[in-house]
Amino acid sequence: MDFEGKTAIVTGGARGIGRGIALELAQRGSNVIVADLDEESARSVVTEIMAGGTQSYYCETDVTQQWSTDGMAETALEKYGQLDVLVNNAGVGGAPDFNSRKVPTVEDWQATFDVNVYGIVNGTQSVENYMIERGYGKIVNIASIAGRAGRPGFASYGASKAAAINVSQAWAFKLAPHGINVNAVCPGLIWTPLWQSIAEWRKSTDDQNAGLSPRQIFQHTVAESVPLGREQTPEDVGKAVAFLASDRARSITGQALNVDGGIRMN
Repeated sequence: MDFEGKTAIVTGGARGIGRGIALELAQRGSNVIVADLDEESARSVVTEIMAGGTQSYYCETDVTQQWSTDGMAETALEKYGQLDVLVNNAGVGGAPDFNSRKVPTVEDWQATFDVNVYGIVNGTQSVENYMIERGYGKIVNIASIAGRAGRPGFASYGASKAAAINVSQAWAFKLAPHGINVNAVCPGLIWTPLWQSIAEWRKSTDDQNAGLSPRQIFQHTVAESVPLGREQTPEDVGKAVAFLASDRARSITGQALNVDGGIRMN
């Protein structure tokens, strides 16, 4: 298996895409630290992983705080003796109740950058010295196709994901001389709690969506936007992450891989 005996941290690993990534890495043999603030959901993922025969551990982590991501890295090393993979997945769409506002507020901009950008920076800074000293490491950051082109509506979210791609490239340059690969994955349309919030926002701000359920709004968006004609899944993203975090991708760094059914082609 690709990750037998290795250890990975997945931030925001309690639900949605993060859960899919954590399960995929575990199925390939990795020990997994599930780093999240949602203890109940995170512990459920840990239980699910361990039931499959792989080791896992929950670490309460606030990615907006450097001291917290430092503790996350220390926990991984204390529990398993090494750290091979960091997946900076934690993300938000805005401040609480962001989907109730027609236009992002200053608080929404701050929240998205605190988690979606500084969260990547904090997580990476917490592991980079260890990986540099070891001369090995894989860092995969979860961005979004929303970061590929500006769109009205959730401009704060899209801008934060564009920054996530740029940050990934910056650290890819910085860490390449030390044998460390840094890449990003840009998910497309995946039915997660975040996308449900976006669909609820569309329902409340667009009369054409008023009679549709959030799930129907999502399905309509998929049919209208995805050349392959189907929604993506957390498992799809997990497989892409697993490839980029494996030694099969040893010559790939500084890239942002779209997993979106062809919405963005570049």
